[in-house]
Amino acid sequence: MDVKKVEIEGLLVFQPRIFKDDRGYFFESYQASVFKNSGVSFDFVQDNESSSSNGVLRGLHLQAPPFDQGKLARVIKGKVLDVVVDIRKVSPTYGKHFSIELSGENKTIFWIPPGFAHGFVALEDDTIFAYKCTNVYNKESERCLLWNDPDLNINWGVSNPNVSEKDILGETFKNFISPF
Repeated sequence: MDVKKVEIEGLLVFQPRIFKDDRGYFFESYQASVFKNSGVSFDFVQDNESSSSNGVLRGLHLQAPPFDQGKLARVIKGKVLDVVVDIRKVSPTYGKHFSIELSGENKTIFWIPPGFAHGFVALEDDTIFAYKCTNVYNKESERCLLWNDPDLNINWGVSNPNVSEKDILGETFKNFISPF
């Protein structure tokens, strides 16, 4: 598995080796030693999966300590633009965002450590998004940044996305007090 660092410290992109033949394909989506050797030495305690139609936008979500979560994200079917915002106050990239396309075709796996707000927009119908979490969900620790906050200036690549009421009411970055 190839591992790539990106411009925001802590984020990692894993590209598995895919073995294809006339029967289909095979790849390892997770092997503890590979991730541990790359600095991802967390225990995963919860797996989540969602299905979304084209244009559904989910995010920008985070869990505050002590229920903060690292996420190992990938797409099983379809395609998303996956977006994270650095909310670590001491980070030189605080308030900056990073985006990457994850798809059932490219099999890319994205490590998002604690200290990031996370969201994605589905770019195809019947998109299945899956992620492993380093902590369990806790409703009282849930926070949401406004997905279309002009201060974050995220280009989601879609016009008029389908957004939940909770995400429409997300907090502006200007008023957000980071717990990290």
